[in-house]
Amino acid sequence: MAQLQNEMARSGTVVRPGAKVDEGLRAYMLRVYNYMAGGVALTGLVAYFTAQAAMSNPAIAQAMYGTPLKYVIMFAPLAFVFYLSFRVYKMSPAAAQIAFWLFAGVMGLSLASIFLVFTGQSITQVFFVTAGAFAGLSLFGYTTKKDLSGWG
Repeated sequence: MAQLQNEMARSGTVVRPGAKVDEGLRAYMLRVYNYMAGGVALTGLVAYFTAQAAMSNPAIAQAMYGTPLKYVIMFAPLAFVFYLSFRVYKMSPAAAQIAFWLFAGVMGLSLASIFLVFTGQSITQVFFVTAGAFAGLSLFGYTTKKDLSGWG
C-alpha cells in the first residue's frame, strides 16, 4: 500500500477516500499488468528466436547445450532472482526496470530448450491455459477483494 501511495504521490493523484483511491489503484495495477505482459512477451520472443537459431544451426545448439555453457544458461535466471531479492530495494526505479527486462530476456534464453523438446502446438496450448488461469484468478481476486495467497 505504501508503494501505491508513493506512486500516486509522484503522479500527482490526490489520495482521497472512495473513487479517487480506486481510480489510482486501477491505474497502478494496469501499469503492473502491462509490465508483466511485456516481460512475458520478451521471454517468449527470446525463447522462440533462440530455439529457431539452435534448430537451424547445429553449431549454435552444440555450443549452447553441449558444453558447460548449458549450466550458465540454466542457472542464470536463478542468479538474477538472488541478485534482485538482495538488491531491489536499494536500486533506483530505472535500474530495477533494466534488471527486470534483463531477467525476462535471460529467462527466455533459459526456456529456449523447451522449444527443442516439445512441439509448438503443446507449448502454445499450455501457454494459453496458463494465461487464461492467470487472467481468471486475477479478475476473481481483484473483484472479490479476497486474498488468494493461501491457495499456493
